[in-house]
Amino acid sequence: MTESPVPPPPPVPPRHQDSPVYRRIADRLRDQILSGALDDGDRLPGENALMAEYGIARATARQALAVLINEGLAVPRRGSGVYVRLFRPIRRHGSRRLAREQWGQGRAIWDSDTPGRAYAVDELDLRRESANAPVSRALRCDEVWVRSRRYSVDGRPVQLATSYFPADIVEGSAITLPDTGPGGVYARLGDLGYPPVHFTEEVRARMPQPREAKLLGLPAGTPIIVISRVAFASGGVPVELNEMTLDSASYVLQYDFDA
Repeated sequence: MTESPVPPPPPVPPRHQDSPVYRRIADRLRDQILSGALDDGDRLPGENALMAEYGIARATARQALAVLINEGLAVPRRGSGVYVRLFRPIRRHGSRRLAREQWGQGRAIWDSDTPGRAYAVDELDLRRESANAPVSRALRCDEVWVRSRRYSVDGRPVQLATSYFPADIVEGSAITLPDTGPGGVYARLGDLGYPPVHFTEEVRARMPQPREAKLLGLPAGTPIIVISRVAFASGGVPVELNEMTLDSASYVLQYDFDA
């Protein structure tokens, strides 16, 4: 009896025929992710499966998966495999989220960022300390209260934030407690007679430090967005310095301007 011939492996995607094989395989997998054929949390074909399907070496299969990991579309789980990492971006509206009608009516800023989505806050640290040189220059004080938090949306860490407040302004207030109450720290600053009336933000991008990558669960190659914001009360009095670290794959930053 004649054995049936072994079918050849499927061709790699025709796109960019002169590009390396691993990139063409990555293109096919990316198309499946972006089309919805593979959804968030789905397991991608492993190295062995790709080797068998395309007749390639292990190093080539590993390179194909690494492309998607470095693009932030997939995340490896030790001893388990590589999984799709899709996330509906948070639309961070620069001015709307800080409007007084938001926190002044007892609503959290995150209610503006994530309407209808579940979010959680982990308190990482709450302490009083001497201000370092950059913080002292920004807030024009020597002692500060520090609040460090991690924010998660839909169960996924998306932002780290550390706020500094002049100790002589916030000492003994709810700002020094884990629960600041309705409207958050800006509402409490208003209670103290220092409601924010002006904000200045600086935005830059860089690669994460190891601790940042761990706390945000970032796949290799995922950059972060770093936002530094100073809140000012009437008379130009600085009342908060907030340093935020955002998972760049989880955010869209929106700013509106009049011409």
